[in-house]
Amino acid sequence: MFDYQPAREIVICRDNFRMSVQASRNHYCHPKENGLDMSYTSVEIGFPSDKEDLLMDWAEDGDKPTETVYGYVPVSVVIDVIEKHGGISSGQLPEFDLTNYKEEGEEQ
Repeated sequence: MFDYQPAREIVICRDNFRMSVQASRNHYCHPKENGLDMSYTSVEIGFPSDKEDLLMDWAEDGDKPTETVYGYVPVSVVIDVIEKHGGISSGQLPEFDLTNYKEEGEEQ
């Protein structure tokens, strides 16, 4: 059976920072599974509108930060990026598995 998952809409933050946030069997994410109801612990970020220092550890090509993908980015980092840029104004995120996510100030 053909298991197709459409791409999610680009995330646009309140300060106009943009990035693709994808997760499926064909992306650099965990788990590598399709399903709109799947929960992911890491996702693939693609082609951000500006260099974002919080993402650079995962850059496939750090010399071209807006022309590359960032694989297996922990969802906690994605949340930090979104918060840094004022939250989401539009777009779609995969479901995040926040089992091990701790808010700033919470005990680990």
